[in-house]
Amino acid sequence: MVNRHQENSNGTRRVTVREGANHALLDDVAKQIIEQLQEDGRRPYASIGKAVGLSEAAVRQRVQRLLDAGVMQIVAVTDPLQLGFPRQAMIGLRTDGDLEPVADRLAEFEEIDYVVITAGSFDLLAEVVCRNDAHLLEILQKLRGVPGVLSTEAFVYLKLRKQTYSWGTA
Repeated sequence: MVNRHQENSNGTRRVTVREGANHALLDDVAKQIIEQLQEDGRRPYASIGKAVGLSEAAVRQRVQRLLDAGVMQIVAVTDPLQLGFPRQAMIGLRTDGDLEPVADRLAEFEEIDYVVITAGSFDLLAEVVCRNDAHLLEILQKLRGVPGVLSTEAFVYLKLRKQTYSWGTA
């Protein structure tokens, strides 16, 4: 399994996992640890250890291995509305040529929090958080200026109905 951890100049961390990666780290105990952290990312290792039948030290080691392997991240999930970013949108991009350099360039944008290479009518999808519609327009103009981007289509979020990070261990 090959993982690359890159930190951009703005401090954001990007993890790339090659397809076909062996997830031998994901035994039943590791999945239980992940579930505990998904419920509360600040849960003490001693409490997790009691729940999964390991010592605090063993939980600490397993969590570190999962973090180092890029299997999971422990982060604070924020509400963009509460932080002054009431406008969110998913932007579909059609490109020309190699997708990876374009995706890497988009990942450098501070306003973009999610970039994926896709199959279908769009080559890439990028999720943005914005201060307002003028800010969204500014981002769209910057995206259209990225070499390889042919067109963009913005899907503005009107109301968030579900957002969860508790999947992946079943």
